[in-house]
Amino acid sequence: MFSLVLGFSRLIWARFVVHQDLPTVLRCHASAFEALGGVPREVLYHRMKTAVIGEGEAGGIVYNRALVDLARHYGFHPKACQPHRAKTKGKVERPFRYIREDFFLARSFRNLDDLNAQLRHWLDTVANPRVHATTRRVVNEAFAEDRAALRPLPLAPFRSVLKLERRISREGMVSVGGNFYSVPDATRRRVVEVHTLADEIRILENGVLIATHPVLDGRHHRHVLAGHRVAQARPRRQRSESGEIILHGSGDRVVQRPLAFYDAVARAMAREQRP
Repeated sequence: MFSLVLGFSRLIWARFVVHQDLPTVLRCHASAFEALGGVPREVLYHRMKTAVIGEGEAGGIVYNRALVDLARHYGFHPKACQPHRAKTKGKVERPFRYIREDFFLARSFRNLDDLNAQLRHWLDTVANPRVHATTRRVVNEAFAEDRAALRPLPLAPFRSVLKLERRISREGMVSVGGNFYSVPDATRRRVVEVHTLADEIRILENGVLIATHPVLDGRHHRHVLAGHRVAQARPRRQRSESGEIILHGSGDRVVQRPLAFYDAVARAMAREQRP
């Protein structure tokens, strides 16, 4: 699960995801900021690998380059929790415990989309309208003050690109993040370059864009673009001047004759077989 909690109002935005790889984390950031209608000036992170790579030799935190690009685009300052500091670490982790202990009670769901729809409803009707135990204020009412301090959303979407190579399967699909995306039947190379953006997958052959797909949530899903699969055309028939029917698809040549011809052949064969 990915969640973002505003420090003043304690408003929660959250989404369940199958895996927390870098593209998913970046995409969730963008969705959260869009839902909030603005961007916090500082984002505090638990030391997850998709955010924090490690510490520099001269001190300081080394952040993932893609996360730094995201922060520069949206105008927020990333900050990692200090190790062994229960106060800051608990502030980040407490919403996970709250969701686990309250949201999941006596609840069932069909799939990931249904789970997130129920989570969104629970946040809107239970979590964010409640009186917070620490602040003693209604979360949504306090958020009105939080909203005024948010930075405005950038005019352009975040377009940072993660590049990788992928081999095309025999079904003409490329695997990215546990899901499968189609390439055109005419693709010649078996290995293509894949550019993963926050909201789309781009596939290139020899530097030329050959496919653009929306990013699929979950795992083991398939997305086939229209026109990537050329159906085998039925053989085209053509009648020659001699009466032959030529099947262009297979190259067979079949002579069309009246039924009386075959009846005469059958009678002649029967006469030859008599003693």
